[in-house]
Amino acid sequence: MSAPVDVFFVLPRGSLILDWAGPAEALRFANTELPARAPAFNLHFVAPRADSASSVGATIAGLAPLPERLDAPAWVVLVGRTSTGHRRDDDQEDRIVIDWLRRLRPGSQGVRLVTVCSGALLAASAGLFARRRATTHHADLGELARRAPDAIVVPDRVFVQDGEVWSSAGVTAGIDLALHLVAAQCGPVVAARVAQRMAVALRRGPDDPQLSPFLAHRQHFNARLHRVQDALSSAPREDWSVARMAALAHTTPRTLTRLFGTHAGITPLAYLRGIRLALARSALSAGSTVTAAAEAAGFHSDLQLRRAWRAAGLSGSPGALRETG
Repeated sequence: MSAPVDVFFVLPRGSLILDWAGPAEALRFANTELPARAPAFNLHFVAPRADSASSVGATIAGLAPLPERLDAPAWVVLVGRTSTGHRRDDDQEDRIVIDWLRRLRPGSQGVRLVTVCSGALLAASAGLFARRRATTHHADLGELARRAPDAIVVPDRVFVQDGEVWSSAGVTAGIDLALHLVAAQCGPVVAARVAQRMAVALRRGPDDPQLSPFLAHRQHFNARLHRVQDALSSAPREDWSVARMAALAHTTPRTLTRLFGTHAGITPLAYLRGIRLALARSALSAGSTVTAAAEAAGFHSDLQLRRAWRAAGLSGSPGALRETG
């Protein structure tokens, strides 16, 4: 029987409750799925002060001090805080946590570092992402690059692993990462039961983008493009050509392609491919065959799905996702 993991959630002033409550509940549920043996995780909540006001104003009391040492196996979980874009590097509580991280060096000697949302900024300021791949909430990617200029910032992933250092995007991505870690520590069956108890309909993995393809490339105000994107999202299985899309927008195919590039940063057919891949991945994760998933998503064949998969730079294969989904 392996020793339980001591998990230290660091909760300085203004911590985002969803960033730590979701992952903490996932670990707690995992413990309850192991009735025949000792818990897999011991949860600790630590901070520079015993009381800490959360992001929504509720005060979290009874927090333990930052430990002087960590004995493996241990995980340090750094979570996001409010107003990340306006905080300075010399914030008092930030400085306390950063100095503590530098002394303990999580990510080495059997101590795992896990960051959720802008918690990555504290790790970056402590130098813990040096020459490592890392990510954070999409709104904080620029700040992460500024604080860790020698890091490899991965801009559009739910979570990223580099050795014993794990980083994830904002809020719900912390739950995705926690379920992934539960699967590695306790097995995929336990992780599946936890996801079911938490009513997590679709568990995202490290190859998934932070924003759903149904929401991505829509941060614009061009009504004609939204009309086309709405139609593609509503009926992705239909036989769409650029000419047919352009007719919906009352423009020419050439102009539509230019508008997509200017306002959405993508081509019309690449946008459609992203929608279809998202549907195929969902079907594969639910246990569909590659053939059934391709048909459900609007691909004409298994081969077309596999080609789109490679073109999108997705790792593995559709068949491998079905086996692990």
